[in-house]
Formats: sequence, C-alpha cells, structure tokens
Amino acid sequence: MSYALVIFDNDGVLVDSEPLSNTLLAAYLTELGHPTTYEDSLRDYMGSAMHRVHDLVHERTGQQLPPDFDETFHGRVFAAFERELEPVEGVTDVLGKLAAEGRPYCVASSGSHERIRVGHRKTGLDRWFEPGTVFSAQDVGRGKPAPDLFLHAADRMGVSPARCVVVEDSPLGVRAALAAGMDVLAFTAMTPAEKLPGATAYFSSMAELPELLG
Repeated sequence: MSYALVIFDNDGVLVDSEPLSNTLLAAYLTELGHPTTYEDSLRDYMGSAMHRVHDLVHERTGQQLPPDFDETFHGRVFAAFERELEPVEGVTDVLGKLAAEGRPYCVASSGSHERIRVGHRKTGLDRWFEPGTVFSAQDVGRGKPAPDLFLHAADRMGVSPARCVVVEDSPLGVRAALAAGMDVLAFTAMTPAEKLPGATAYFSSMAELPELLG
C-alpha cells in the first residue's frame, strides 16, 4: 500500500532518547521514594505522556508527585540531551528520501513541544520538519494509548486515518495507532516484536523502512 501520510513517533524512532530519559526517570522516581528500575520505566512509561507517570504513582501508592516534578525532570533530560542525544541511526536517510519524493510526513509525540524542539535542534532533525508538521500530546490533552494524538495529526495534515501509517517503537504507541484505525510499522530496535502486537510489519533497522512504506 502507498500511504498518503507517514506519522513518526519521536522518542526512540527519530531521536535515540529512550535510554537517556528512562534512566533519568527511574533514578528520579527512586530518589523521591518510589523505587523504579530502568526496566520498570521502559515497561510502564515508554511512549507515554507525563500524566501517566503521575497517574500510576498515585494509583500504586496513593501519593502525589511534587508539583515541580515535570519541571525538574525535564531540566535533567534537556541537560542530558545537550550532552549526549543523537538521531536514530539511518533516520536522516529516510527523511531525506521522503522529502525528495514529496511524500507528506509529520511527527506525533507524547513528549512536550519543548522536548521535541530541544531534541531536534541538538540532533539537526529540525531541518526536516516544517512548521505545522510537529504534534504533541499537549495539543490534545490525552497521550498514548489514546488515539487522540494520531487522529489530531491526520486531521491537521488533511489525510484520512485509513491512509496513514505510523512508525512506532512502544506498546502504548502501537495501541494508540491501532485505535486510530491506522497501519503501524513497528521498530524493534529496543522493544521486541512480541511486545508490539497488531503491527502491520516489523523492522529492526531504518534501512528497511523505505521499502515498507511502499
């Protein structure tokens, strides 16, 4: 199938941020008295918006995270991004090919607009995304696994959900794309295929993606 719109997740698909952010999230939650391993953070929070962290901690412990939790966490993450963040290997080649073909694409991320901007500026990916092609869970209020973000991106880009394909690497993201009625190409560099059920196809290297896009 030839898709009319390619929707990219950001963290772990465009920028190699998941190891950094989940290491920091696990450490900060543990510091606050909520013991969390890196593996716990990947399982519970990979691909999610920040409200999920607050919701799960409250659900499990009855306690609220500090009012400045998001600000403090993002400060640590942005500092780490400036030191260490890199684009996912091969993704600039994919974006260059799509741009050369004139094929519409965008990014739809559970992260904040600021997080997306910081990451794209550091990695040089900002050159590939025009204004109006960057969407955040901030725009819709509910992050993945709700379908709202992907449906919002499709609507703003003027493409019906059935003609969209989402490139995702998290279980929550795959669920959100399926709930939106979209095909999903699941990137398995960090998450094994068996944890991403329902995807249209699976790939472990960005070099495989152009052929899957049709």
